[in-house]
Amino acid sequence: MLFATEDELALCLPEGSPDDTGQRAEELLALGVGEVVVKPGAAGATVYAAGARPHRPAVAVRSPDAAGAGDAFVAGYLSGLLDGAATADRLDRATAAAAFAAASPGGWEGTPTRAELALLTG
Repeated sequence: MLFATEDELALCLPEGSPDDTGQRAEELLALGVGEVVVKPGAAGATVYAAGARPHRPAVAVRSPDAAGAGDAFVAGYLSGLLDGAATADRLDRATAAAAFAAASPGGWEGTPTRAELALLTG
């Protein structure tokens, strides 16, 4: 499993790889990566995996400090994986966790509890 911004995908591939994010993700899948989670920040996130391409927009929040939002996204996604959630549900949890983190000052202070995440993800 790989979590990356669009720019970071290029670092994972040989020079001369395609510029298109989707093509880069497909190339990484062909190389054996099980899931490629592309998180371009305010544009939301997309998961590239065998047979799945779910996308979720970022949750709009007033952001006093976006520090920690990317880490919260990954934590939310992985917690969903550990809970056995489907790919789209993991993505929902990840975007909700990132929104909580971005809406709070500091790097970890806005980290949501499971109950708080349930408010956004149901």
